[in-house]
Amino acid sequence: MTAASAPLYEHPDRNLALELVRATEAAAIRAQPFIGKGDKNAADGAAVDAMRAFLGTVDFDGVIVIGEGEKDEAPMLFNGEHVGTGRGPACDIAVDPIDGTSLTAAGRQNAISMLAASDRGTMLDASSVFYMNKIVTDADGFGVIDIDRPIGDNIRALAKAKGKDVGDIRVAVLDRPRHAQLIEDIRATGAGTRLLLDGDVAGGINAARYGTRIDMCVGIGGSPEGVATACAIKALGGFIQTRLAPKDDDERQKGIDAGLDIDKLFTADDLVSGDNTFFVATGVTDGGLVAGVKRLGPIIRTESIVLRSHSGTIRRIEADHLVSKWL
Repeated sequence: MTAASAPLYEHPDRNLALELVRATEAAAIRAQPFIGKGDKNAADGAAVDAMRAFLGTVDFDGVIVIGEGEKDEAPMLFNGEHVGTGRGPACDIAVDPIDGTSLTAAGRQNAISMLAASDRGTMLDASSVFYMNKIVTDADGFGVIDIDRPIGDNIRALAKAKGKDVGDIRVAVLDRPRHAQLIEDIRATGAGTRLLLDGDVAGGINAARYGTRIDMCVGIGGSPEGVATACAIKALGGFIQTRLAPKDDDERQKGIDAGLDIDKLFTADDLVSGDNTFFVATGVTDGGLVAGVKRLGPIIRTESIVLRSHSGTIRRIEADHLVSKWL
């Protein structure tokens, strides 16, 4: 195929994510004064206000599928809220003004502001079951990884597919008591762990992204974060499998009542169907995915990552913002 006959060259279209990134930049900038100050609610509130304000300027008809909670629990960016001008493409939206509010309050690494989008009706609403079990790798995981197999078997299979020694495999896991046995089993293979205090969205993306030191991300984390991660994974060409993990029989029934198949193995296409997903993230604190927001004299510097599945593009955007316009 010549450059002149390439589909995206012949028919370039709008990349909505390049407008949505302004909303994550705004959220990160407004959260900056609260980094390390111990008040996660203040940081989150500032980020929510900023993200919502900027989403309101974008020409699209967005419905929040994954937001800050139900309408009676979250005054803004709640599940079901319409955002945008109402003109333009109809989209499902997943938002997390700060993924890692505790990290932000403590001044720890890997807090991000993130937003994912897909065509209307394509994003799974798994909010009735809070947790899901996940496994994420890059494209080497296809035909090799199975979430239902023991973790040791998956690690050895991935190492073989990558042509690496098992001892060179690095697995990201949320550092939680529920993962104590999982962490022990990973290390028993000879592989190393990268324990995440929070923020398994960034962990999953780094597992699927070329050139990082993370080969796999596993364990039980939030269902909303799993769906948002799938939007990014589709743009990266990576591999993800998940299963819902209800904490008790009541939550299991709640999921069934919401129409979820509790026993289903979910792939990326099950979590978000179609081939037009967007994912944007701006760093709040420094991390392996993006650098954190920084105040440098009269400017504030942000770094963002912008992913789109339809075009298969991964962009990094570094921007300088005048402090006087923001804080």
